[in-house]
Amino acid sequence: MNFTFSLIFCFLSCLSIKGQEIQWYSESNTQGIIIQNSFPKGGPYPWPTQEHFNPSYLVFFSRVVNTTDSPIELNLHFSADPIPIPNSPNTFVKVFLPPDTMTMEKQKAFSYGITELKSLEHPTSFHSTIPPNEDCLFYVVGFFYQTTASAINEARGGNRGELILKGNELFYNMLPQIESLPCGSIINDN
Repeated sequence: MNFTFSLIFCFLSCLSIKGQEIQWYSESNTQGIIIQNSFPKGGPYPWPTQEHFNPSYLVFFSRVVNTTDSPIELNLHFSADPIPIPNSPNTFVKVFLPPDTMTMEKQKAFSYGITELKSLEHPTSFHSTIPPNEDCLFYVVGFFYQTTASAINEARGGNRGELILKGNELFYNMLPQIESLPCGSIINDN
């Protein structure tokens, strides 16, 4: 009896979990353009190098929804330049757009299902035309490292990331490291 009850309870729990919608870290609606930003996933990164120590990464994804009556052009770009982390000497973060395609089905997967993290040394970009009443999903990755071989992991922060629209310009925040980093634009074809 207990086994049957446990099995039924587990089955019903799985059904209710599967039907739940994702919890967004942040969500905004600016003139019919909705931007939703995920919580992070990630961990240590096995990057073989003599220049970077204690590497780790965080994967975020954003969803841009076009609720306007005309297509919008989404243009994103990040340089490969390291960004120093405040109050953590010799600790940096690089932000990039990996080539993998994000889908809502990947939201429960480890690192949101990302498989390609080799774009660390070159600028990255992403472009999409989003028709009315459709959406676009994409990854943003923060790669953290130290430039000195120390057993101590400095305070890295950056446990939340978000894409923000101001006018037509896009900015990325990953506090405390990054505040209002220019990263692209959204053009409404109205």
